[in-house]
Amino acid sequence: MTAETQQSADDGPLAGYAPPRKRPPFGSYALFTGVFNGAFGAALAAAGRSGRLPEQVEAGDVVLVGVASHKLSRVIAKDKITSFLRAPFTEYQAPGAPGEVEERARGEGLRKAIGQLLVCPYCLGLWLSGGMHLGLIYAPRVTRTLASTFTALTIADFLQIAYKAAEEKGLGSDD
Repeated sequence: MTAETQQSADDGPLAGYAPPRKRPPFGSYALFTGVFNGAFGAALAAAGRSGRLPEQVEAGDVVLVGVASHKLSRVIAKDKITSFLRAPFTEYQAPGAPGEVEERARGEGLRKAIGQLLVCPYCLGLWLSGGMHLGLIYAPRVTRTLASTFTALTIADFLQIAYKAAEEKGLGSDD
């Protein structure tokens, strides 16, 4: 980048957000936003044209997709076993919650943006929730089966945590 190009980039509408070296990869973020919104909007429009778009989404499906999206986003973003998927875009930081690791994005531009998406369960949640809702429209049986698997796993995780907490308090011991 020439000094003139750097100068013009520094004077643009994003210039006051943060110093150039600390700015997020806005171009990659804009690309992700466009891809998500374009794909989701196109799929919803196609569902509407084909008559598949439901009049309403059942409350049970909202809960099912919400819990499943929560769990699947944590599996993708934090699970030790899925670290191989994130490794090209992230750097290991420390152990996390049970079965999880803490990582941070690495690199620049698109690589960093992908890393930031992959380590953020909150960010992934939107993509997964949108995908699961589209799944309910186009493949409801498969989607409900997958979503119920991740919802059951969430319940199992909370039971594991509760069991461990009870053990640590001496509940259930023979003493």
